[in-house]
Amino acid sequence: SEMDYVSFGRGSRALVLLPGLGDGLATVKGMALPLAWAWRAYAKDYSVFVFSRKNELPEHFSTRDMAQDQAGAMRALGLTDADIIGVSQGGMIAQYLAIDHPELVRRLVLAVTLAGGPNELLQSTVNGWIELAKRADHKALMIDTAEKSYSEKALRGYRMLYPILGCIGRPQDYKRFITQANACIRHDARGELHRINCATLVVGGACDRIVGANAAAELAQGIAGSEYFLYEGLGHAAYEEARDFNRRVLRFLTG
Repeated sequence: SEMDYVSFGRGSRALVLLPGLGDGLATVKGMALPLAWAWRAYAKDYSVFVFSRKNELPEHFSTRDMAQDQAGAMRALGLTDADIIGVSQGGMIAQYLAIDHPELVRRLVLAVTLAGGPNELLQSTVNGWIELAKRADHKALMIDTAEKSYSEKALRGYRMLYPILGCIGRPQDYKRFITQANACIRHDARGELHRINCATLVVGGACDRIVGANAAAELAQGIAGSEYFLYEGLGHAAYEEARDFNRRVLRFLTG
């Protein structure tokens, strides 16, 4: 198997970042500079590794399968006792990484994600994206993702880019995206969250229109001793929009 990753930073401790469903459209290959800039707040304290899912995904691959791949990649690179940040689907994978491979995870941050189980909002949203992907309607997929992720304040700026979205980031095919999207819908770690024993921070958005406003609280309730924070007025892109997100996460990881 092959898995793309980007590494930057000069710290002695390892930090692993697992991105969301957008990884199904484009891996991190060739994205070193943008990713290093976006996550630069961590580069002083950490050697940062941003991982994609492996390049060839079987059709019915699960988030647990993806966590198994992630564990193998980390061991191959000598990344044991690492801090983990999982965003959206990356948070689903991170849950199973901490459940099945606790020796690899020192501290865990789960951002704008959910434990799984019945979630009509997630199922409706992601099934809609799957239908758009099957029609290769890239512009509509990108617009709907933005409208459901960002706050109205942020959207006022992003909407100016909508006319060109159909031409940016279009994959050769959508098979990888659909596989990952179906894995999101099937994810359900609720019965095993009690097995997460590392220090954990759960962050959500009160206006999340993808996983719902209650998803973060429900996830935190399932992980004994976890810390929980909810951003009022922000949604699924809270990790991008909240000015203090990185400071809050760094305080947790290094405190």
